[in-house]
Amino acid sequence: MTVHTADESENVASVLAKAAGRHFGGRATIEKLRRESGGASRQTWSFDAVVDGTPHALILRRDPPTLGAPRTKAEVDRSISIDRATEFRVLRAAFQAGVRAPEVLFELTPDDGLGEAFVMRRIDGIAIARKLLRDAPYEGARKKIAGQLGEILARLHAVPLGRLPPLVRREAADHIAGQRRALDLLDRPQPVFELALAWLDRRKPAPTPEPVLVHGDYRTGNYLADETGVTAILDWEGAHLGDPIEDLGWLCVKSWRFGAVDRPAGGFGSREELWAAYASAGGIEVDPARAHWWEVFGTVRWGIICHNQAWRHLSGAIKSMELASIGRRAVETEVDLLQLLKA
Repeated sequence: MTVHTADESENVASVLAKAAGRHFGGRATIEKLRRESGGASRQTWSFDAVVDGTPHALILRRDPPTLGAPRTKAEVDRSISIDRATEFRVLRAAFQAGVRAPEVLFELTPDDGLGEAFVMRRIDGIAIARKLLRDAPYEGARKKIAGQLGEILARLHAVPLGRLPPLVRREAADHIAGQRRALDLLDRPQPVFELALAWLDRRKPAPTPEPVLVHGDYRTGNYLADETGVTAILDWEGAHLGDPIEDLGWLCVKSWRFGAVDRPAGGFGSREELWAAYASAGGIEVDPARAHWWEVFGTVRWGIICHNQAWRHLSGAIKSMELASIGRRAVETEVDLLQLLKA
C-alpha cells in the first residue's frame, strides 16, 4: 500500500462521496479508502461507496497532482499517454465489446478538484507477478494464463474502431522516431540503445493494412488474476491504433516474465502457445519474425522508459524511490537487447 497523508485521504474521500452520490442518486459515504501501490505515472485508489445501505466496490483512476512546471524531458515517457477522458471511453468500448476490462461508471468534473479522473467497478484478483508466478493458490491458473491472454487480446483487437474515441495511429516507423527523440533528450551516450534502434530501423515491418486498437501496455503486472486465471485487463493509458503484433511482442519482453525467463508469454507459457490461442480466438496468424521485431522494440522502449523515470527523480521534478529504483533496470534491458540482437 502506498503511503499518503491524512489530509489527502480526507480530500479524496470528500470528493468521492459527492461524486458517487451524484451517480447513484443517493447520499454516499466512503469506506475502506486506500491508494494502491504501483503506478508510477497514474494514481489508483480503491474504496467502497455505501449508498442507502448498499456498498459498491469501486476504483478511482486519476492523474497525480501536477507540479505546474512546463513539460521537460522528465515527462517524455508520459507524452504518448491518452488523457483520462479518452481512457474512460476506450475502456467503455472495450467492456461493451466483451473484453475482460473493468466497467467504467462515471467521470469526475473539473469542479470536483481532483483533476482528470474517473471511477470504475472494482474486480477481484491480484496483479502482483511474484504471487501469480509462485504462490500455491494460483497453481491451476498458471496453466491457463498464457492462453487466456492470447484469447483476450484477440477480442481486444477486434473492438470496432467506430466505437472508439479519436486515437492516434502509430506504426513501426513512428515508434522508432519517438524512441530516438526520447533517447536524444537523455543527453548522454547510450550505445546499446543506439545499436538496437539502428537494427530496428533497418528491419522495420511495413505498416499494417488494417490498424486495430492496441492496448499499448499489455503485460504481466497490468492485469488482474485469481485462481481461475485472468479477470481484467488494466492500465489502458497507452491505447492507440496500430499493429496488433505490437501487444504480443510487448507481453514477451523479458522484464515482464519476472524471473520465469523460460516462459516468454508473460512468465506463463511459450510464445507459440500465446500465438496459437490468439489465432484460435480470431486474431491474425503471427509471423515469428514480425513478433521478434516487436519484442526487440519493446525491450528498447522499456529500457528508455527506465532512464526517463530515473531522470524524473534525479532532476528533482518528483522525489520518488520508486522512480529511482526503476532507473537501475535500464542496464538489465541492455543485456537483454544484446542477446536478442544475436538471435
